[in-house]
This record gives sequence, structure tokens and C-alpha cells, in this order.
Amino acid sequence: MFLRGLLAVVVLTTGVLLSANFVLERTKAASAQLQGAENAETTLSMAPISLGNPAAAAALCTRAAMISEYPAATSQEPAPAYHITMKIDRGDTISAILDRAGISRDDANGVIQALKKVFNPSSIRQGQNIDISFQADANALGDPATATSGTFLGLSLLPDFEHRIVVKKTKNDAFVAAREKRTLTSNPVRAANTINQSLFLAGNKVNVPNSVLAELIRLYSWDVDFQRDIRTGDGFELMYERFSDEEGKPVHNGDVIFATLELSGKRHTIYRYTLDDGDVDYFDEKGQSAKKALMRTPIDGARLSSGFGKRTHPVLGYTKMHKGLDFAAPRGTPIYAAGNGTVEYAGRKGAYGNFVLIRHNAEYTTAYGHMSRVGTAKGRRVKQGQIIGFVGTTGRSTGPHLHYEIRRSDRQVNPFRVKMPSGRKLKGKELAAFQIVRTEIDRQYAQLALPVKLASR
Repeated sequence: MFLRGLLAVVVLTTGVLLSANFVLERTKAASAQLQGAENAETTLSMAPISLGNPAAAAALCTRAAMISEYPAATSQEPAPAYHITMKIDRGDTISAILDRAGISRDDANGVIQALKKVFNPSSIRQGQNIDISFQADANALGDPATATSGTFLGLSLLPDFEHRIVVKKTKNDAFVAAREKRTLTSNPVRAANTINQSLFLAGNKVNVPNSVLAELIRLYSWDVDFQRDIRTGDGFELMYERFSDEEGKPVHNGDVIFATLELSGKRHTIYRYTLDDGDVDYFDEKGQSAKKALMRTPIDGARLSSGFGKRTHPVLGYTKMHKGLDFAAPRGTPIYAAGNGTVEYAGRKGAYGNFVLIRHNAEYTTAYGHMSRVGTAKGRRVKQGQIIGFVGTTGRSTGPHLHYEIRRSDRQVNPFRVKMPSGRKLKGKELAAFQIVRTEIDRQYAQLALPVKLASR
């Protein structure tokens, strides 16, 4: 009775409940009127009023109501549609979400069966939103005392930033699902800053997303030791993609397009370029790939805890040659293949604990020890940057870290001193095509860097 009374009050005081889309389609004047009343918005329940369902009443959220001055729907005009937004909590299922929204069990089962054809319902994530649509009960426009939440029409959700899953109810009360491509706009974003403590902190101060900073570090990790090579006063410049939806709201940060690291007065510049075969790579001004045959640090965000050379062994207690690099990192941190190659060993190996050995060519191999878990198998081909395991503390180890070795002709060498063989170098027509793209990227970056002129008042 409380909920029925609540609905009656809402209807009597605000008129017909309409979704934003419905109002915008009916009249631009109504939209302008709503904007003028921005500070006096009325909030209504986002969740349908489910009679006899106390759980639904307890989970009510609020959203600004859209108010129409059009007359109530007649028998020739259907009652307006509206939608609510339900946020997925930890441990939620789509079935539980629909139940809280007051959807019948039959309709919920129909939705889930339709969903399975285009989307795995169990792959929903905490914090994700599900929009649920209803058609308002015609009684709400006539006799509010007998009104209900209306007819369930379907739902939509975003499985990723590029797509929308839509489930609709058909005339025969069945459900159909579709995976739709969203209309997104890509715009370049420019950022630059001086590094005083770390690249991450410098980037955060100018609002560069962490995902973009992590990608920037990965792109430079073939040449730059981010623990030792960064100095106070160094700097970076960056341009990356940002995708926005139909309303102009940013929904995803894309690839790095251009970047420069200035280290000890020397500039290291890279450009994103799509090759003739469709592969995407990064090249310097002369068309030399930023990638090298082997990465010096095959892990992100780790601290160098032990270098190459003699040291007092932390477990054995005596001086012993340390023939690799140790990178301290939290347990479970991904470990990457330092280069393309074939896995020669993957499994338990004495003091190394869980261990992987990759052969890259006739001369070079790389070794990875103390993993918590191996993520590859012997004989498998791997690509540079592919995850092959996770940081742990197995074998002769005092804490979670990666023990990393570069071996040349089966002998360990210092990864920081070995001269890395260069990656791909563009030549001929391919180099000429790259230079055209590079010039366009420079022009685009320069335009973004121009100061904005404010209109005179």
C-alpha cells in the first residue's frame, strides 16, 4: 500500500514520467524548459515500483525526472516508456538484478536465454550498469490508485566500450538479443610535464590515465631502465587517443600516438604506425623500431632489488655471483616474454622455483625464476610482451620477486650492459609512407599545443 500511495503522489505531482529520449523526441522546447529548471529538478525512483516486493522498495535509487506538459496518453497513444539503471554489486548475477527490479521469473529466464546467444551472462562485472526499460502503466495516467510499475520491455548493458547488448521483448512475449556497435568519436589528447619524482606522478599531475602511462612505460622498456635512467628535471610529451560516446562523454582511453621522453637532455621520440601487413608498431624519426629483440625489464612497475654481480646471498649467507637481475613486485604481477621465441622449459627447477626458459634465436635465451604460477608450456611459441607467468617467491627466495637472466651462448650476461640487437628498420617505400604519417602526427600535435584564444566579451 505504501508503494501504491507513493506512485499516486508521484503521478499527481509530476505528471507523466518520461525518459530523456522520449522528451527530446517530442519537443525541443520541453528540453529547453527542463534546462532552465536545472536547479529545481524533481527526483523520482529509478527502480520500478514492484507491488508486494519489499526488496525492491529497499533498493530504490534516484534520478532526475523528465516532465512532459503533453496531455495524458489516450487509447490511441501508448503510455510512455521509461528506464531505470541498476548497478551490479559484488557477487551479483543478472537473475538477482532482475529480481530486485521486480521482473517476473518467466521474463528473467527469457532474458537470460536470449542473452546467452550474444553474451555470457556470468561475465558481468562489479560496478557495471544495466539499464532496464518499462512502459508506464496506463492506469498511472488515469487512476493512480490502481497503478503498477508498468510492462517490462527489455534491458541493455555495455560489455565493453565499443558495443552495447540490447534485449527486447517481442509482441508474442518472447525476447531477442543483439550486439550493437556503438557510435564513438576518437579525439587526440595532448599532455606534457616535467618529471620530479617519477613518470607516473608527473603524468597523474596532468591527468594522464594510468592505463596510458603503463603503455608508455612498456613502449620504452626496451631501452629505458625506469629505476635508474629517470632524473629530476627530465620530462615527457605525449599524445594519445580518447574515445567519447554520442553524448560526448569519455568512455575509453586508446593507444599512444606520439611520445617523447627527454632523459638527461637527450630526446627519445616514437610514433605509432600501422604497417602494410596490418601490424602496429612504434618507430623513431628515422624509421627504426622502438622495439628491440629483447626487453631489459620484462615486468611493469617493479623495483630493482638486486643487480648483476657479486653479493652476499640473502639465503645462503655468503658471497656469491648473482647472474641476473631481481625485480621486487607484488605476488601475482604479470611477467612478460622478453622477446619472440620458443619455450624450452616451463616448470619446477631447483632453486629457481617455478621457472621458464625461452630461446629467441641461436645465440640468445632468457630465463625467469621464482614464479608463483607458470602461464605457458614447453614447446609453445610466444610473442614479445606476452604474459608467461606471475611473480611469486618459489624456490630459494626470501620474498616475491622476478629473477631475470639474459643468456648469450648459454652464459648469463648483464642485461643492462649487453648491446641489444635492433628491431625492424623501415626502408624504401615503407619508410617514405611512414615519414608522411610522421609529418601528419607532428602537425596534429602542434595544433593541439597551440594556446586557446578566448572570445572577447
